[in-house]
Amino acid sequence: MFPAYAKINLGLLVLNKRPDGYHNIATVFHRVDLSDRIALAPSAQISVVSTSPDAPSDESNICHKAAQLLCEQLKVRDGVTITIEKKIPVGAGLGGGSSDAAADLRRLPAFWGRTAEETMLRELALKLGSDVPYFLGTGSASAKGRGEVLEYFSLDLPYTVLLCNPNIHVATGWAYGQIHHAGPREQMDLKEVVLQGMSDPAFLKDHLVNDFEPAVFRAYPQIWKLKEDMIAAGAAYAAMSGSGSSVYGLFTDGKKAEELESRFRAKGYRTFITAPHFVPAGE
Repeated sequence: MFPAYAKINLGLLVLNKRPDGYHNIATVFHRVDLSDRIALAPSAQISVVSTSPDAPSDESNICHKAAQLLCEQLKVRDGVTITIEKKIPVGAGLGGGSSDAAADLRRLPAFWGRTAEETMLRELALKLGSDVPYFLGTGSASAKGRGEVLEYFSLDLPYTVLLCNPNIHVATGWAYGQIHHAGPREQMDLKEVVLQGMSDPAFLKDHLVNDFEPAVFRAYPQIWKLKEDMIAAGAAYAAMSGSGSSVYGLFTDGKKAEELESRFRAKGYRTFITAPHFVPAGE
């Protein structure tokens, strides 16, 4: 089995709505120590088996769509059974489905005895979803456009990351529908903000925002409370990831993160801790 890692967003600006109906954004993607595990097995047709009831096991699964697109492009007649050991919460702003799909795009050509051009993989990734192109690469990345204009860079995160999901599903389409653009605004260089914040977390608090938070917090006060609890417990910085519902906190004191994790788990929330300086396997 191979891993497909989750991501968090270090800042997320929704800049404007495009003529094609999508939104231009600016964000920094960063992987954390939470992953689905995926296995591929020969089959006469394409099928998906997921260990989570929240993730579909039919043709609507993004991994099924990824395999189907590759079949068509590579003119493959064989199928594949994709088994997903699901650990990343669904609809949680962590990119689980996107990461799974990108991992399949990377590995299926060789599985079928084919090769695939990088440009083709990136075109297919963008057809599948705006976050999928990021997961084709390694490291962290500054993202613009729909999320497909990527600048990868090395980011050593010196904080313990506590990630908490309150078992709430926030629909991405709904979240974008709550964004009301007041007109052009000055766009921060989020990469530079993040890099400076590695040694100055107060700078992150002053400059790093997630535009989805106001609307999501109004609709789901439990998510707002997660962020407040993290800050009260000593997080140097806390924010919602993506369009929600997961919230992460950056802690300089790992013990404080572990103590808060125990409190969250006692409430039935799903929690995950990433150690400082984490590097995903294979990077």
